[in-house]
Amino acid sequence: MRLTKLPILLLLIFCFSGFSAISQTTISGIVTENNGNPILGANVYLEGTYDGTSTNENGTFSFETSETGVQTLVVSFLSFENYSKVADISQLNNLSIILREDVNSLETVVINAGSFEASDNSKVSVLKPLDVVTTASALGDFVGALQTLPGTTTVAEDGRLFVRGGDADETQIFIDGIRVFTPYTPSTNNSPTRGRYSPFLFDGITFSTGGYSAEYGQALSSVLLLKTIDEPIQEKTEIAIMSVGLGLGNTQKWEKSSISINAAYINLAPYIALFPDRNDWEKPFEAMSGETVFRRKFENGLLKVYAAFDATNFELTQEDIDFPEGIHYQLKNYNFYSNTSYSGILAKDWKVFGGASYTHANTEVELIEDDINDAENSGHFKLKFRKHFSNRFKMSFGAEQFLTDFTEDFKGDNINASYAYQNNISGLFTEADIILSRNVAFKLGLRGEYSNLFEEFTLSPRASFAFKTSKNSQLSVAYGDFYQQPNSEVLKFAQDLQAQKTQHYILNYQFTADNRIFRAELYRKNYTNLVTYDTENPIFSSEFDSEGDGYAQGIDLFWRDNKSIDNIDYWLSYSYLDTEREYQNYPIAATPSFANTHNLSVVAKYWIEDWKSQIGFSYLFGSGRTYTNPNEDGFLQEKTKNYNSISLNWAYLISPQKILYVSVNNALGFSNINGYQYSRTPDANGHFDRRALLPAADQFFFVGFFWTISDDETDNQLDKL
Repeated sequence: MRLTKLPILLLLIFCFSGFSAISQTTISGIVTENNGNPILGANVYLEGTYDGTSTNENGTFSFETSETGVQTLVVSFLSFENYSKVADISQLNNLSIILREDVNSLETVVINAGSFEASDNSKVSVLKPLDVVTTASALGDFVGALQTLPGTTTVAEDGRLFVRGGDADETQIFIDGIRVFTPYTPSTNNSPTRGRYSPFLFDGITFSTGGYSAEYGQALSSVLLLKTIDEPIQEKTEIAIMSVGLGLGNTQKWEKSSISINAAYINLAPYIALFPDRNDWEKPFEAMSGETVFRRKFENGLLKVYAAFDATNFELTQEDIDFPEGIHYQLKNYNFYSNTSYSGILAKDWKVFGGASYTHANTEVELIEDDINDAENSGHFKLKFRKHFSNRFKMSFGAEQFLTDFTEDFKGDNINASYAYQNNISGLFTEADIILSRNVAFKLGLRGEYSNLFEEFTLSPRASFAFKTSKNSQLSVAYGDFYQQPNSEVLKFAQDLQAQKTQHYILNYQFTADNRIFRAELYRKNYTNLVTYDTENPIFSSEFDSEGDGYAQGIDLFWRDNKSIDNIDYWLSYSYLDTEREYQNYPIAATPSFANTHNLSVVAKYWIEDWKSQIGFSYLFGSGRTYTNPNEDGFLQEKTKNYNSISLNWAYLISPQKILYVSVNNALGFSNINGYQYSRTPDANGHFDRRALLPAADQFFFVGFFWTISDDETDNQLDKL
């Protein structure tokens, strides 16, 4: 009996063993890149199980599993997007799997034609926020620091940003994505203005010299984007004692909110008493200002409220060739700017941004016997949504409204007049980021605007393309249409006009490696619908039109290196500009008087460890600018001599939180000439006399002591220098 049962038991064991062998399924395949190269070491596994393997040097894999039914096969490898396939286990054999590059990696191409990043968090940053306050020629002004970049023009007597053949009104400034309508403090003739806002409140700057996003409008040449600090690191108090005034700042921080407050008082009377300039001052420049930023973190977003106020006044008599006693000029200016913005996550893969700004600016001017009172109230409202469809496709769209209400009261000997206009502009925009691979990316945008004042609708297509030519280099191209309304000097007299227009064409090459950056950029700008008039300056009786045009073209070069020489960080910028335009009262197309053909800047910073000091050097060069000599035939037919300036600074770390800062602009005292003023009437021989338009002062000296009081006892206003 036992002998007969043994074969049956062996048969059952054999059957079960065979069943077990049959239930094992082999999963196999090959994993490659897009170009067909095999990937070694990719992880291949069934999700939720321990079954898997890695690819060999040929990219192939094979493993067995006892799982049945529908399963998820996952393939992962560093710098590539995960691959997954859901199928019945019987279909996961002899697979050909192609992994796509992870476009979120640091090696992914960046669209940067016409754009300079100045941020501690950017993949490629040509400047750092610290550069704004340590560049010798900048004097702590973010605009002054940006004037060392290619694409800008040296207009020393003005101080604003002139970009690629455009005048300063063609550059617009935004704080946290919201427009600033009056970004500069007023100044006298031949004295450069400054930006109103403290650089210590910003941790990101994007300076676009052309081809910028469809999100931004009403700028013909350039936009400057300033981003306030999201979250301060700690509580601190900052004290500044300067040769031109005083400054005080404080930051308070709580679990989910913080507030920063800055105040400053500037009075040039003591300085001018020591270093008199060419003006006959009755009341030297005086200004009081204050800023605050409040931040509140929510579970899915961040709220920021920014406000700034400043008051400026001065009175002087300036030289004039037609007035032997000079021209009396007095100015009082009051400016308030507020900005509120919220950015956060609306839902899965959706982001939202909303913001609004309000500006009130009032300027009172006494010019000889004339009294002029300007008042401007402006607002900007924006709402933007961004959808993250995948790592390779993102899309944003939004709407915004610009509001301006301007009035001017003019009182003269025989004239009492009032001028006013209201300018409301509605805008819609959309933009898509398309990343085909780590080497190829597109940005396509479209912007539409409607002007109630002109009853005109404009449509602006914009496109950018970037291609990575090697691990460290790339090419970018950009095209765009850009529109902008004329400024208040025109609109207060005439509204039957058109929006001014430019078209930008840009080709960019960039190389970045080992703390070195090289950029070369070719560009062409075509202007149409520029404002013209038939008088020397716009006045109520001028005949205005939108028939002006012009062009600007050139090349910008930039090199920065803080690797090659120990403790030295330096950058070089060169710009070649060819431009002509027929606008304003120009009788023919000509190179405008604010445009230099050649601009060069050299900036260097040297850290001396033994002295706990940083020494800075800046050299600025601008070739001569055009002017009209009425004693000769032609218009804007002659040029001034070249502009040269060398600036030096020294920052000494007395202790971790105490800094002594000294600087001098135009240290060698170059005699620069901004232009010439000719007499309105000729002498007895028919000759027009002239005088050189000189800077108010050839040199400017600055001394400051900066003291930071904080919990860690190391933080300071120059970011640890």
